[in-house]
Amino acid sequence: MTGDCSQVKELLLKERQALLREVNASYETCRELGQDGVPDIGDMSSVTYSRDVLFNLSETQKQRINDIDAALERIDKGEYGTCMECDEEIAPRRMEVRPFSRYCIECKTEIEKSGK
Repeated sequence: MTGDCSQVKELLLKERQALLREVNASYETCRELGQDGVPDIGDMSSVTYSRDVLFNLSETQKQRINDIDAALERIDKGEYGTCMECDEEIAPRRMEVRPFSRYCIECKTEIEKSGK
């Protein structure tokens, strides 16, 4: 992997910390929804929808944290920036845009096509 992995690691750790703060804030917001009295049926529908949105957002954020953790592990193992499918270097521009990428563009496209 070309570039300074310590800078990438610092960036990933900062992003991870920010995501954890967002997940915690979403969780607190979800807990507070519907706690302000007896809602009418419209309010109940809105609260249920809001909880679902927050739950899904939280799951997406959790997946991002898992991706970051995997990238940090690859940095520690010296495997960062190498495609987990073909063992070729992942394009530096891709790693810049998605620093937690596990696959090169070609392999990622094939994986998505095959539904792995």
